Amino acid sequence: MSGAVKDYDGLKVFSATKALEREALGEKVTAWLDRHRDYEIVDTIIRQSSDNQFHCLSITVFYRRG
Repeated sequence: MSGAVKDYDGLKVFSATKALEREALGEKVTAWLDRHRDYEIVDTIIRQSSDNQFHCLSITVFYRRG
């Protein structure tokens, strides 16, 4: 994301730390998008963070209600 997200009604955060959860994260996002077809996606942020034991993947979706 190049700058601050503006003009959105809400956001949804998806996150996972375990390998199987991370593998299924895209399917969770897709299912949520399918249930909210009236939302206009205005931006997304994808981040990964790690420590000695865990790798966390997060996807933040910013939207406007249609």
